[in-house]
Amino acid sequence: MTDTNSGRDGRGASGTGGTRASEAIPGPGPGMAAERCAGGRPRGRRVAAASLVALAALATGCEPGTAEGAQDVAPPVRATQAAAPTPSPFLTAPAPTAEDAKPSTAPPPSPSASTAAPAPTTARPAPEPSTAPPPRVLMRTGSESERVRELQARLRQIGHFGRNPTGYYGSVTADAVRSFQAKRRLPVTGSTDAVTWQRLLAMTRVPTAAELDPPTERPVAAPDERCLKGRVLCISKKSRTLAWMNDGKVVSAMDVRFGSEYTPTREGVFEVFWKSRDHVSTLYDTPMPYALFFSGGQAVHYSADFAANGYGGASHGCVNVRDKKKVAALFDQVKNGDKVVVSW
Repeated sequence: MTDTNSGRDGRGASGTGGTRASEAIPGPGPGMAAERCAGGRPRGRRVAAASLVALAALATGCEPGTAEGAQDVAPPVRATQAAAPTPSPFLTAPAPTAEDAKPSTAPPPSPSASTAAPAPTTARPAPEPSTAPPPRVLMRTGSESERVRELQARLRQIGHFGRNPTGYYGSVTADAVRSFQAKRRLPVTGSTDAVTWQRLLAMTRVPTAAELDPPTERPVAAPDERCLKGRVLCISKKSRTLAWMNDGKVVSAMDVRFGSEYTPTREGVFEVFWKSRDHVSTLYDTPMPYALFFSGGQAVHYSADFAANGYGGASHGCVNVRDKKKVAALFDQVKNGDKVVVSW
């Protein structure tokens, strides 16, 4: 334990030069008196010799040299500096335990406040929006052309269009285009732009005539016996087909649909009494192209809704045809007065 009252050099009482001069030189005073009283006779010569030895020791201890056997002792601290505490020579550091011997896994110390922060990096400018114009739309919902027919035939080749081509761009065609665009990671719009069209052309072949203008999807029913003579529009509700017949021979056939239960298509034998190529219904304000009227307001005509949505809908009593090309040819061949047979 360090002696805090050791004076100039700060070393403890057990050090070589640690005893103060006042303690090493016995002088006259109560101590001497006690010594005389205890011995009964003064020892003058011993005292003088001891004084000389003490003076020599004091002179040696004030020199800057190091006493023998004290090489590890720190040099005296100047009076202008604060005395540093000296660890006790009796305290020894404990031997490291097994836990102490393990490498430290503590995280590295965080940088001090005086450590300079790294220079901020320059942010990259955001990319400017593209100024390129969007691809030109070639076909969209409501379009009707031979190119639409080719689009449908090509989509059918790769499994995106499950019907015969009609030439009309309805909701079924738009859904097929969306399916194609999504699978090829193109913008899903449902409209056929130049990019979509070029990708489709690269993946398909030129459709054949049979692919562009296939026969009716449904087999034509055995004709009613009333259809076997003359020029007859032979319509079967059972097979949902129309066969244009001439003396028992089928000239052309096409898929048809009929009115709902609330507006049923009348059955029986009729005849065509009026032809209207670009007719529009005055009752429902609905286009009825290539209309062949046979019973009041009921007629055979092309239906864009049938072409787009198939048998999911119904007419208001008319006989709808979804193949525009076929019904257009039929309109040119049928004459007023030709027979119409509607049966099950």
